[in-house]
Amino acid sequence: MIYVFLADGFEEIEALTPVDYLRRAGIELKTVGVTGKTVTSSHKIPVISDITADEITFDDLDGIILPGGMPGTLNLEKSDAVQNAVDFCCKNNKLLAAICAAPSILGHKNILNGKNAVCFPGFENELKGAVLSDKFAVRDGNVITAKGAGAATEFAFEIIKYLSDENTALQVRNSVQTCY
Repeated sequence: MIYVFLADGFEEIEALTPVDYLRRAGIELKTVGVTGKTVTSSHKIPVISDITADEITFDDLDGIILPGGMPGTLNLEKSDAVQNAVDFCCKNNKLLAAICAAPSILGHKNILNGKNAVCFPGFENELKGAVLSDKFAVRDGNVITAKGAGAATEFAFEIIKYLSDENTALQVRNSVQTCY
C-alpha cells in the first residue's frame, strides 16, 4: 500500500498524476487527507481523500508520496501522521517520494544526506546534505524526488519503476501517450 498525503494547499498535478498513473499500473494506493477528508488544493480545487490521517496503518505500507505546493508542504511537515510515516519508511527502507517543495521535509530530517535529490528551484538549501541533480526526477535507493508540477509524469514513472518494473512504467507511459 502506498499513501499519498494531501494537506490543504497541495499542488494537484503533483499529487493526482502519481495517483492516476500508479492506479493504471495496478499499484494499490490511498490518498490520505491530513487536514480532513476533503482537502483543498493550492488552486482551490477540493479533493475528497480515500481516508484521513487518523485511519492510516503501517501494517502493509510500502511507501509514501509527498506532493508539494504551498502551503501544502508546510501543512504536511507539521503533521504528526506524516512525520511518523516518513520515520517508518526511513527505518524500514520503504519508498519515500517527494516532489517540488516537499523534498525539504526529507531534508529537514537529514534523510537526503549523501543522496542524489532535486526540488523546486529555491528550496535547494533545505535539502541538507543532498547531492543536487540536474534531472527532473531522480531516484537514489528508496528515495525519489522531483522538481515540480512539470515533472509529475517523470516522477510517477520513477515510482512505478521502483514499485513494479520498467516494462510496467513503459506500458503506462504508452497508454497515456506522453512524450519522452
